[in-house]
Amino acid sequence: MAGAPDSPVLLHVPHSSRAVPADVREGISLDDEALEAELDHITDSHTAELAALAVASCAVPPWRFVNDLSRLVVDPERFPDEREEMLAVGMGAVYTHTSHRERLRPPGTSTQPLLDRFFHPYAQAMTAAVDGRLAATGRAVVIDVHSYPTTPLPYELHGTGPRPPVCLGTDRFHTPPELLARAEAAFAGFGGTGLNSPFPGTYVPLRHYGTDRRVDALMIEIRRDLYMSEPGGPAGPGLAALATSLTELVDALDVPGRGQRGRA
Repeated sequence: MAGAPDSPVLLHVPHSSRAVPADVREGISLDDEALEAELDHITDSHTAELAALAVASCAVPPWRFVNDLSRLVVDPERFPDEREEMLAVGMGAVYTHTSHRERLRPPGTSTQPLLDRFFHPYAQAMTAAVDGRLAATGRAVVIDVHSYPTTPLPYELHGTGPRPPVCLGTDRFHTPPELLARAEAAFAGFGGTGLNSPFPGTYVPLRHYGTDRRVDALMIEIRRDLYMSEPGGPAGPGLAALATSLTELVDALDVPGRGQRGRA
């Protein structure tokens, strides 16, 4: 979704949808009731609405890239190969297991058709979106918008760590100190922020990952009890307050020169 031509900020919302195409649904082992329950747990509910509310209030509207399919189709934020640590729990780019470690797809299911149909086109489109910000402004700032449950789910590899109101996921290469400081300030009013727990890292297209210092990135993980009824219920008044904080962050980053690093 287009923003202001001179904005370097790209809000990425990858896990907000519950949509599963009918033909993909046929390859899922769960019955309808179990599938809806899994969607309640695994979907970052209302995060697309959160991003939309923030954009509406920004002085310089950022760009948005919102996944319109559930992460149960493919998860666009996973590595598509053996580098992906979530393969250990059956939740790589194509999930074979649910958040409760139950079978999602039958053993032996080929993941390649889903990768070819959904994962790779998504990655190409996201890369093009980042390239567009670089061409227009000379930099790109990818802000990943996520949420996570108050109580750890069985699939979480780092579920025993702290679960702060707002978790900020960082990358050594792509998250400069100024970006992190501005996010900490913007979300300070919710009882504190934490770093990389329970979910570490952030999303950068593979073309730029670890090589292009013009691309900054930060993941924002919001604990769901701040703004919604868990596991998959309606949003509450906290959503508007969080949108205000996200607006504050984006407005700080959209000022020319801010967020850029002074290193080659």
